[in-house]
Amino acid sequence: MLCQECQKREATVHLTKIINNKKKEIYLCDKCAQNKEELNFGKEGFSFNNLLTGLLNSEFGTDTPNSSLNLNYNKKVEEECENCGLNYAEFSRQGKLGCSECYIEFENRINKLLKKIHGNNRHTGKVPKRTGGVIRTRKEIQQLREKMQDAVQKEEFEEAAKLRDAIKELEEEIDE
Repeated sequence: MLCQECQKREATVHLTKIINNKKKEIYLCDKCAQNKEELNFGKEGFSFNNLLTGLLNSEFGTDTPNSSLNLNYNKKVEEECENCGLNYAEFSRQGKLGCSECYIEFENRINKLLKKIHGNNRHTGKVPKRTGGVIRTRKEIQQLREKMQDAVQKEEFEEAAKLRDAIKELEEEIDE
């Protein structure tokens, strides 16, 4: 899709505005998006890395919207990945992890960040029917647990027992 402003470059920014319950969608290229005052991407443009570094830096308590400027790290940033040597301060500045081991090394802090962004560090939204078998099963288990709790409160213990058995079967499916 071409940029709606210049009609020359490929649109890479999708902006949705909702004003007075009227939705307006705008598709822009990077260059036109940077010229929009309402979209302040800074000099580096928009990227997921910039978004992530902005969130990471807000964790450090800096007020700078552009994460690569004036970082004031505290002692927590001394964590370092044993495999690649990347430390958390470097990760928060780049917005990129160094290797697969970094996910394990910084797991607690990444989980906190995901909770901050999504409200949860596990997927809780819609799951595609064709994929996401384990996620779908976990969701089903969660729904059955809620039904089981409801059945217990209503003192429908036979129903609760059936639900408990169904939950066990699904949990065994996941473990296999």
